[in-house]
Amino acid sequence: MSDVLVRFGVRLRELRLRAKVSQERLAELAGLHRTYVSSLERGERNVSLLNIEKLALALDVPLARLMP
Repeated sequence: MSDVLVRFGVRLRELRLRAKVSQERLAELAGLHRTYVSSLERGERNVSLLNIEKLALALDVPLARLMP
């Protein structure tokens, strides 16, 4: 696993927990699958810019806030 993928996953999880949102709810808000969100948080998937934008909008944070 690339270090940047792990760091992105950690940041995503931190922001999700701070927003008090489950993985399932975040996935629903972002139009993604729950298992995809889970694999992102574990640093197992390479996320696209389009999906980073979807996640930022769903968490109501600036896009840059998701970057480690």
